[in-house]
Amino acid sequence: MEAPWKHRGSTVAGAPRGRRLFASTARLPPIARITPRALFPLDHHHHPQMAQLTVLRGHKDPTRDDVLRDAFALPDDAGLPLSELNAVFGVQGVGEIYSGKLTLYSRFLTFVSLDRRSCKATLPLHVIRRVERLNTARGGPGGVGAGAFALSLVVWHGMKIVVQLNALRPASEAFCAHLRTSLKAQLPAMKEVRPFVKTCYSEVAVGDLAEDTGEKDKGEREDGSLEILEKTGEDEGVAAAEEREYHGGLGLKFKFPGDAKKLRERSKMKLWKEYLRVHGRNLTLIRYPQFQRLVQVGLPNRLRGEMWEVLSGSIYLRFANQGVYQQILKENEGRTSMATEEIEKDLNRSLPEYVAYQDPEGIGALRRVLTAYSWRNPELGYCQAMNILVAAILIYMSEEQAFWLLERLCNRLLPGYYSSSMHGTLLDQKVFEHLVQRTLPIIHDHFAAVDVQLSVASLPWFLSLYINSMPLVFAFRIADCFFAMGSKVLFQVGLAVLKINGEKLLEATDDGMVLNILRDYFSTLGESVQPNSPDPRVRNITNFSELLVVAFREFSVITEETIAAERKRFRGEIVQSIENFSKRAAIRNLKNTGSFDKDEISLIYDHYFHALCTTPTPLSALPRSTPSSSSTTTPASPAPSVTSASSASTSTARDTGRTETVIDLPTFKIFLADVCSWARDEKVVSNGFQERTERELADHELVQRIFYAWDSHGRGALGLQDIVSGLDVVMHNGLMENIEWFFSLHDKDKDGSLTKDELLQLSESLLFIFRAEPGDVYLGAVSKFMTNAFEFADSLLPPEKVEKTDGELPSNVPYMNLATFRMVVLADELLEAFFDSDLTASFRLEPVADAPGKPLGGQGLIGGLLGGLLSKENKNSFFKFADEIGKSLGKHQVKARPSIGRIDPNAPLQEPAARESLLTPSMRKASVTSPSLSPSPQPAAPTSPRSRTPCPLPPSAAPTPPPKESESERDEPLLGGPVDAIRAAQEALAERTPFAIDDVGDDDEEGLDDDADLLGDDGGEDDQGVLDEVEAFLKAHGSDGEEDKLDKDEAEKLLNAPVDKGAGL
Repeated sequence: MEAPWKHRGSTVAGAPRGRRLFASTARLPPIARITPRALFPLDHHHHPQMAQLTVLRGHKDPTRDDVLRDAFALPDDAGLPLSELNAVFGVQGVGEIYSGKLTLYSRFLTFVSLDRRSCKATLPLHVIRRVERLNTARGGPGGVGAGAFALSLVVWHGMKIVVQLNALRPASEAFCAHLRTSLKAQLPAMKEVRPFVKTCYSEVAVGDLAEDTGEKDKGEREDGSLEILEKTGEDEGVAAAEEREYHGGLGLKFKFPGDAKKLRERSKMKLWKEYLRVHGRNLTLIRYPQFQRLVQVGLPNRLRGEMWEVLSGSIYLRFANQGVYQQILKENEGRTSMATEEIEKDLNRSLPEYVAYQDPEGIGALRRVLTAYSWRNPELGYCQAMNILVAAILIYMSEEQAFWLLERLCNRLLPGYYSSSMHGTLLDQKVFEHLVQRTLPIIHDHFAAVDVQLSVASLPWFLSLYINSMPLVFAFRIADCFFAMGSKVLFQVGLAVLKINGEKLLEATDDGMVLNILRDYFSTLGESVQPNSPDPRVRNITNFSELLVVAFREFSVITEETIAAERKRFRGEIVQSIENFSKRAAIRNLKNTGSFDKDEISLIYDHYFHALCTTPTPLSALPRSTPSSSSTTTPASPAPSVTSASSASTSTARDTGRTETVIDLPTFKIFLADVCSWARDEKVVSNGFQERTERELADHELVQRIFYAWDSHGRGALGLQDIVSGLDVVMHNGLMENIEWFFSLHDKDKDGSLTKDELLQLSESLLFIFRAEPGDVYLGAVSKFMTNAFEFADSLLPPEKVEKTDGELPSNVPYMNLATFRMVVLADELLEAFFDSDLTASFRLEPVADAPGKPLGGQGLIGGLLGGLLSKENKNSFFKFADEIGKSLGKHQVKARPSIGRIDPNAPLQEPAARESLLTPSMRKASVTSPSLSPSPQPAAPTSPRSRTPCPLPPSAAPTPPPKESESERDEPLLGGPVDAIRAAQEALAERTPFAIDDVGDDDEEGLDDDADLLGDDGGEDDQGVLDEVEAFLKAHGSDGEEDKLDKDEAEKLLNAPVDKGAGL
């Protein structure tokens, strides 16, 4: 029988020669649509807050400027480019110059070579100390004629950068003018550079001459940790750490993971010191081809934290926000929140095998960073998996460094990974699954056949940057590449893991077998691929080296552009899935659904969500949640591997321990306008070409009264349960109940009686409801109602009260009770019909066009074109143009649409019938002998909003509980996804397998304690060996930019050009 992997793809180590296992990655097949697999939890008590879902729905693809800003790791406030030119870039003393694009921002100067990888530089303008124009009168490199602009930029530590502007003279002059203005604006920041760079270890490394002697630095161990911090007591150790100006992580005291000698720390450190001395460091680092090689070889322990913040751009945040981290801790000292409670639960589960997290010092540092970030970003708060990531970062970085790197990770590098919706992770899981289908089709088909959920294994990889799955010494190597090369590394490494283990994975029949295969593989990453080879260099090639070779060579076609395109393709599908899940979870969490059926509840949710999406107030200003209980809760999460909590924006529902989203008054006005005809102004516009209906919000005190009446908790905000209960009262009541509800809305103090002012406000509410009805029928009905109400109420007043007030009744004295109000209403046929049927009928639950769970517009090529053509702005422009033509032709008409619709607008007007008094003869006789307190029956004019006192619902409005669900219905999966698979992923993330290779090495370990064994006589041979060992996969990225590198002689001319003293900038 022929092997299933024959004649497919490329060879894999261990497979028989001549047989091919996977599809070649050189040519990717067309993308095929795959069925989405559920990645959401089946626990219907937890769901992402709807306020966060509105952010997903409002997502906009990054612009070119956004992409450019992220490519250079610039902060969000870097602004737009001021000038952009083609240029030649070089560092004096390096001997290599590159052609590329030079971009000037208000605070940064950036350069990238044409191939976008050979040379890259991000220079804050405050590090530049001098700018000189070079004399290029004899012609520049590349045949550039006389008069070309060449500038010499000297940074604060003396490194000289030469830039030749390959542009027309006006453009070059404009660039120089912008540069001169921007440099002047950065003068205050220049004073802060020298104190700041003292916090960077690279300054110590470059200034230290110990590497020239081949001896290790005084007071350092082999791995770079400090002996003094271990030998001194706790207080002395803290003092010693304070004397050390540069920042460092917990590894300085508790040692770094792995054996320093096996990891060749000293050789790597020597290579990095040489690179930093010539190519700049920290704020002035220039990335040349050798930089990529050194990163892939692995960063030394002492420089890893600093290089992470340089590559991620968090160093610019730390420079611009010095002291902010300490200020946040000070301002929030002693405060607690749901986020801080969740943090406390996870502290002892964060890399517990590392010795620092068995010590109060390490736990305290982790607590402070996570807590400070929860206060810094209350929208996100805290999310499980953050603790693992921060615990790993703190080994190499100080608390302040880790804090700003976490902000950069959450906002830019891994957006949406650590949120309650977890949309970023879910989206990347979808992308990863599709890339597996394209590049490893046999594995994908096998997993589909045996119903293996790939995300069970891969989701923890992405969430923790492989820290939770691999030995730390190798996971940190992956993190090095991630910060240097972008998120594509996560996908490339994941695909390589599947490819290398392809034969074993094809034998797996369930999720458990897949997890065991991958766990066994990760535990052998430090072992040799060919341990029996006679060649020592071959024996030194480990499984991890092979992993990098496969990742960066076989899957080099997976680029950042590929990932961005795939994310754009699947975003709508992921948002739709999250919205479906959130909707079903929110509906299932309702305690009372009243008399509504499932379809009506679904429509209420759709209108509620639509109001959130179209709210006129900023999302950050919405009271997304307010605490109704002080109990600790488990935050919402759409995937079981992550739980999230927000320190300021989560609401705890009573007795359920869950979070909910609430809306404020402006958002409620939008909701009510969608479901109630008289809460909006509708106009039918016709212009001879088309007829359309335009809606506007109608603002009146009645809307506010309803809002506060439905606010049963008195928190100034409404949740979905409040909305459902409130609508149930008005949509399923009879005549008497509706009269009582309307009366209660205007009874401010809830004493069962209306004052004269409240009665006037009630009449104003009726006039507001009937404002769009044709004719004067409803106006006459309200007028008769007011006359009858005041006449009848006057007759019922005790004579002694009237005499005591001399005929003038105070406005706060009870004037009309419910029974009297009911009788006056029933005396008018039109008002009786309104409260009997028209009031209920005015609330209509109609389908929402952009309801949650429906496909979003603008997806794909056609959707994107239609979305651009049919945008709101374009439609408004067309309507305005058509109306102008209609006006010129005399065909433009605007008619108000009635909100009740009982009166035929085309019926002839009728004289109103004479009013009949409601008083009996005896009551009339009594009223004649007492002064009248009733005003003239004139219609009251609408007044401004008055009291906003919360009005509780009447007893008759209590919602009825929904029918009980059977146990099978209650436990039914919300999305039908594989429960065990997702929960297995959660367990994989929560429990990290300890690896022996991560144990810190002993300085006196036998067999490797002789420096001569490692470095040889002069150490130089092994330095080269470190690079030669991984040369195979380093070449996977192509040439070292030879196509952009100018001739060596021409480069020398430019780099050593004299200063033109007669020319200014």
